[in-house]
Amino acid sequence: MLATLLQNNLPIDESVKATHILVLLPKLEKLPSKMSLPGEYALKALLLRREMQLCEINEIPVCANLQNGTLCTWVMVDFNKSIFEQHTIVRKALQLLLEEGPTQIHLSVHGSAHQKQLLAKLAVYVTWINGAVLPVRKLRPERKPLESIVLCGYEDPDHFLLLRAQAEGNLLARGLTGLPPNELTPKTYREQIEKLANNENWKYEEYDLATLRKLGAGAFVAVAQGSDTEDAAIVHLQRSNGKKTNKTIALVGKGICFDTGGHNLKPARFMHGMHEDMNGSAVALGVLLAATRADLPINIDCWLAIAQNHISPRAYKQNDVITALNGTTIEIIHTDAEGRLVLADTLTLAEKQEPDLIIDFATLTGSLYTALGSRYSGIFSNREHLIQKALAVGKSSGERICAFPMDTDYEADLESKIADIKQCTLESDFDHILAARFLSRFVNEVPWLHMDLSACNHKGGLGAVGTDITGFGVAWSIAFLQKFLTS
Repeated sequence: MLATLLQNNLPIDESVKATHILVLLPKLEKLPSKMSLPGEYALKALLLRREMQLCEINEIPVCANLQNGTLCTWVMVDFNKSIFEQHTIVRKALQLLLEEGPTQIHLSVHGSAHQKQLLAKLAVYVTWINGAVLPVRKLRPERKPLESIVLCGYEDPDHFLLLRAQAEGNLLARGLTGLPPNELTPKTYREQIEKLANNENWKYEEYDLATLRKLGAGAFVAVAQGSDTEDAAIVHLQRSNGKKTNKTIALVGKGICFDTGGHNLKPARFMHGMHEDMNGSAVALGVLLAATRADLPINIDCWLAIAQNHISPRAYKQNDVITALNGTTIEIIHTDAEGRLVLADTLTLAEKQEPDLIIDFATLTGSLYTALGSRYSGIFSNREHLIQKALAVGKSSGERICAFPMDTDYEADLESKIADIKQCTLESDFDHILAARFLSRFVNEVPWLHMDLSACNHKGGLGAVGTDITGFGVAWSIAFLQKFLTS
């Protein structure tokens, strides 16, 4: 649950009972004489003691206790910097307050009317994102969730509706991704999704393993057959806008609830954390929830490939040849490249509905992490104009992406002597590109974007998000959908 937002156009005065205050200003060399800040005397004394200039708090937020016991943090935001940098500095300032586990935080914005609007937008979103607490199983949780946010100095009842929806989507994605694998199995995951679908009035449909076998979805079944319980499925959610719109977007997410690597078993250090291999499906769900709560004028088909990659006597093996739903025969090279297999049949189902655009999300390749680290995610597409839009949205949303090539000659590495295509190669130097080329076989001519989520987990947080699990992709997607709707 997100904190309740209360708004007041008036600045904070001494009569306000506030325990924790975040003061936000535009970058200034000195304070204007007419600008009255909460705790101004304490700020000046603090800067003098630390031998800091006022403008330096746009790089290093500062924090002090006021005479009445209130904890106050001051930060400046440089609007010439990127949105990512603006999110980061506000998050760092906020974390100085959240360390005490408050139930309420006051946000005090200052500057011109336009600057106050920008600062309010930044502060409220970052506080919503970080004020919530992800599920933990501790006897004594480190802190309680933030219950309320009091915004002072700016007021607009409708200004924060989209941001709230986006924060709710991000929180859903992070909350699901963090659940331990003994709690989030394919069966329990599907149950949670069905419950969410009922709450949000989405149409819910399942393709269980028996159905997928009849359909000929051999790529998905090959991965799922290694699990003792046949609880894997492709889940299809439909959100109809209800308004006159002829645009439909398909969201596809990789939902591997735990990935052992199969017969090509992962070593312990690489298997640890593989309960997060369902993050792509959680992001797709988060985008669907945010678009629903924001009432975006678009129809959404959401397809989630939910399974586990286990080792067992029935598990698929190297050198197996399987047949995907679209008839493509695939030579298995490495059983730990299961994500592209479950996505292949899921993309085929999505493509058959002829949407205007398909976007898939997946924690797909280690080579993408090697290429970028965890600060960016990678993007691939079969349309150059989509790449350009995606990159622009990465800058404007604060979720940065890097585009990679996927020219047809890369596919020479996937040529098989016994099947239509190899699943991958045993070398992994540019596996992220080969994976994209492989997936492109299953979307035909439908416009398509593939996001490889190397930024799904970043130690210490990333941009607006302070937890290791970032929910990367939700904010980007909502911004991209808005741009898509106006194009």
